[in-house]
Amino acid sequence: MTKAAEQLRQGQLGAVVNTVQVDVTEHASVVQATAQTTALAAVDVLVNSAGITGPNVKVWDYPVDAWKQVFDVNVHGLFHCCRELSAHMKARNYGRIVNIASVAGKDGNPNASAYSASKAAVIGLTKSLGKELADTGVRVNCVTPAAVKTAIFDQMTPEHIQFMLSKIPMARFGEPEEVAAMVTWLSTEECSFSTGAVFDLSGGRSTY
Repeated sequence: MTKAAEQLRQGQLGAVVNTVQVDVTEHASVVQATAQTTALAAVDVLVNSAGITGPNVKVWDYPVDAWKQVFDVNVHGLFHCCRELSAHMKARNYGRIVNIASVAGKDGNPNASAYSASKAAVIGLTKSLGKELADTGVRVNCVTPAAVKTAIFDQMTPEHIQFMLSKIPMARFGEPEEVAAMVTWLSTEECSFSTGAVFDLSGGRSTY
């Protein structure tokens, strides 16, 4: 967190960067972090990007504790953040929420059942919350990237990484900057007529 804050300060000279440590899997921690953050300034944008992959195994071999951990981070953590910040944004009648899902949530990757199911849940939650806030100034959308080469690859087997690459017609992984560009637009005032929507970043993989 400290490293990220310093990179932001260096990238935007003179920028004021405040950080708050939070465990998204604990609702009380999210409530506390929300209070600390909103005490500094109103929140216009929430990007839910915390996520883990879980092990690459068959459903019948999937460790129950690992399944619960994936959902605690990918779904329950995202719900906690959406719950607290959507109320804050609704009260101000403005906000942008962007949830990071995955093309796995649409396709269902083999040997990644918890990850795929959790990202499908993110898509469903996005659609529900988008409709619930549609009559306000708050917009809620999600992006569904194919594989993007980040540190999350450290949680995957080489075989699973190669499987994901084989599904991408562009024959390359996505770049973090490409995801950031889409998220940036979804966070702007110009994104005013899209809500509860799913935006693909799949290198041609997605077919619906």
